[in-house]
Order: sequence, then C-alpha cells, then structure tokens
Amino acid sequence: MVAHLVRLKLTLLRNGLRRSVWKVVALVLSVLYALFLLGLAVVGLVALGAHDDPELTRTVVVLGGALLVAGWWLLPLVAFGVDSTLDPERFQLFAIRRRHLLTGLTLAGLVGVPGAATLVLGGASALAWWREPGALAAGLVGGALGVAVCVVGSRAITTMLAPLVGGRRFREVAAVLAIVPLMLIGPILLGATAGLQAVADALPEVGAVVGWTPLGAPWALAGDVQAGAWLAALGKLAVTGATLAVLVGVWDRALSAALVRSPGGAGHVARSQGLGFFARFPATPTGAVAARSLTYWLRDPRYAAAVAVVPVMVLLLWFTGRGGGILLGAGVVVAFVMGWSLSADISYDDTAFWTHVAAPVDGRVDRAGRAVAGMVVGGVVVLATDVLVLGVAGRWDATLPVVGMSLGVLAVGVGASSIYSARVVYPVPKPGDNPFSTPQGSSFAVMLTQSLGMLLLLAVCAPTVGLGIAAVVTGHALLQVLTLVVGLGVGAAALVVGVRVGGGLYDRRAPELLQTIRSFA
Repeated sequence: MVAHLVRLKLTLLRNGLRRSVWKVVALVLSVLYALFLLGLAVVGLVALGAHDDPELTRTVVVLGGALLVAGWWLLPLVAFGVDSTLDPERFQLFAIRRRHLLTGLTLAGLVGVPGAATLVLGGASALAWWREPGALAAGLVGGALGVAVCVVGSRAITTMLAPLVGGRRFREVAAVLAIVPLMLIGPILLGATAGLQAVADALPEVGAVVGWTPLGAPWALAGDVQAGAWLAALGKLAVTGATLAVLVGVWDRALSAALVRSPGGAGHVARSQGLGFFARFPATPTGAVAARSLTYWLRDPRYAAAVAVVPVMVLLLWFTGRGGGILLGAGVVVAFVMGWSLSADISYDDTAFWTHVAAPVDGRVDRAGRAVAGMVVGGVVVLATDVLVLGVAGRWDATLPVVGMSLGVLAVGVGASSIYSARVVYPVPKPGDNPFSTPQGSSFAVMLTQSLGMLLLLAVCAPTVGLGIAAVVTGHALLQVLTLVVGLGVGAAALVVGVRVGGGLYDRRAPELLQTIRSFA
C-alpha cells in the first residue's frame, strides 16, 4: 500500500504535466534551479570540511539545518497549504490502515522537486565532516533524521491546521501579514550589517542552543560525535526521537479527524450578532453607505492592507532617523496613505457596485458616506500613530503641529480620493484574492493618473506641512497653534469640496464606471 501511494503521487504529477506545456517548463526550470542551489551547497559543505574548523562547521550545519526544518514547517502555512494531490480527506472512502497511510504520505512528500532536493541536501550535510569517518556516518544518520523531521513535521502541522488554513479569513490575514517582514528586509539588513562582527561572534553560542531544539538536534549529532561528546550526541538523538514521536502522534490524531471530517469543513456556521455598524449609524442613506464602508474596512483585507503597512512605515522612519525628529513625520505619511487609499473605493466594490447604481444612490450621499468611514478609520490610525511617535521621540511639545499636519493631510487625501474614484476606476485584486497581487489590465494611463493625483494631493498639503515643519523645528507657540488651525481648516474645506465635486462626477458617470468595472472581470 505504501508503494502504491508513492506510485499514485508520481502518476498524478505525470498526468498534470501532460495537461499543460507550461507546467513542464516550470518543472524543468525548478529542477535546474534546485540543481544549481544543490551544487553550491555541496561545494560549500566540502570546502567547509576542508577548512578544519569544527566549531564553524558545527555552527553552519546546525543553523542551516534548523532553517531548513523551519521552512518545511512554516512555509506551507504562508503559501496556503501543502501539495493537495494526496489530501488525506480524499481517502475517506477507502479502507486503508492509518499507519500505512502515514508511511505512504511521508514518502510521497519526498516526491517532487522540494522533497528530492531536501533529501539530497540532508545527505550532503554529512560532507561537511568528510575528514572524520565517524562524524561522516553520524552526519548521514542525522541528515536522514533531519529530513524525517522536515516532512513529518510539515504534514503534522498542516493536517492539524487544515480547517483553519483552508478558511478564507486565514488566507486573507496571512496575505496581509506576509508582506510586513518583506518590507522590513532592507532595514533589518542595514542594522545587521552595522553590527556584523557582533552577530558573527554570537553565532556559535546560538548554534549550540539551537542544537538542543527539535529544529537543530538532528544536525548537531555529527558535531558531537566529532568532538567525542558521546553523552551530548545521545541527548541530541533522544531529542530528535522524542520530536518524531510527538509529531507522528499529532499527525495520527489529525489524520484521524481528517478521515471523518465532512467535505467543506467542520460544519461550523458563523451566526451574525445584530446589525453591526448599521445599528450604530443613523437610518439614512449616508449612514447606510458609511456603515457598509466601515464593514469593508474591517472585513476586507484589501482595505486592511493599508492599515497593515502602518507599523512598517513607522519602523522605516525610525530606522532612517534613529528615533530623531524625522520620526515625527510618520503620522503625516500614514495619513497620506490612508487618505489616498480611498481612491480605489469604487474599484474595490467590483461588480457589486451595481447595487449603488440601481438603487440609485445620490452622488453626494455616496461620497459623504465613504468619506465618513475613511475619516473614522483613518483618524483612529493616524492619531494612534501620532501618540506613538511623540512618545518615542519624547516630543510632546510638538503635539499641536503634528496632529494638525496629520489630520489635515488625511482630510485632504479623503477629499481628493472622493473626486478621483468618481472619475477613474482601474483593475484591482478581486475580493478574496491576495491584496498585494497585480491584476491584469493595469495600464500606463492608470499609473499616470495615480501619479498626477498624488502630486496634486501633495501640492494641496504642502502649505500645512511646511508650516508644521517650521513649528516643530522652532517650537514657536503661535506657529504650532496656526498649524493646527490651518491643517484642520484646509482639510475640512478639501473634504467638503471633494464630496460636492465627487458627487457631481458620480451622478454623471456611475453607469459608465460600472461598465468599466465589468470589463475587468
């Protein structure tokens, strides 16, 4: 039965390649890329063994192996699940013993480019000890155990979390959060480069600690054998064995649940509690639009993406200015992004925009309702950012100009977006798609109009921001009060003008906007 499952996986892969030539091309490129990386790894491991530095070799092998295990355990969750060609739920109607299914799915997990590459890399890790026969043999054993920890751990975690990972909410949140560490790679590398020597000096100690964890224990086995630390080697072997035993037990229980779980999930049906924001806003057309928009802000990850990058912006400014005065501009930057994000409001509605057209919703009502929602969410986020940066920078004396600039820029951005979104719609990620994906149909004209709109927004905000910078630098009380008054005044005027002008554009162009949106489908 185990061999049959492996053959089944190979057959499914072969049939998939026959259906699309692009899958063949992708497979060939993946194999070539994997061979290139494996070649580099093998050469590096052999050179590491020739260097005759056991501590360096042990550190590199343990930390590299731990990263490999962590990748197998965590990446399938970020990538929204493992390869589903042998999904356990597909075997619900077959009388297969669970232990045969466990073994077969484990071996089938090695079928494919990632699995084969991991298997080769696990064996190649022993080459770092090629000058020590005993350590070389221990490295082969540790590599095999490490590969088992990778595959069994990955299957156990993903099978256990399958009901959660398969849900739309998990995918949406993961898509938003996954972009945050990617945006922080630059600052992290800059900080790591600045203290590179200190990091390098600490790596052996880190490797020694990681070697006693489930992630690094199998890879540390050869180093202990080479050093003659037999008790430590037995300890690492015990940690690895216990890890595999726990993972197999977790996977066995998760597999038992998967084999009896009804298709489509656990059968839980969410029940709504009340009317949500619709019960908190006036029973007017404007209140209904505002309530719907606020609901989107909280439930649609495409809107949440604008909020998710807020901490990234604060950290970027903190890294750039090392906590200095430039950090005080974080609230203004956040306000600009939050305000201009409404420029895609109608585009985000997708074909559901027909409900506004068919109602019909008055242009000013639509613009005002969306603006209220944007100001509520944006105001909370911007003020929270202002409080945070003022506290971190220790500049509470600059509260008035910072708040004046931030709220002024937010209001101007919402007003400008109210006009822009009634004039231009463009392809955006569909509901349920990755909010950071780039849809087909995005054109140079859209990029140009977006750029022009943001330049106009910057021009309108420039007087307030310039006055605020002068107030922060000089600390003059009159300038600080003036910044607050000018910021709120200009913002309120821009908001009113945006709702009125945008409402007129909306009334004239609503059917045309809907037709354009449908052309993107």
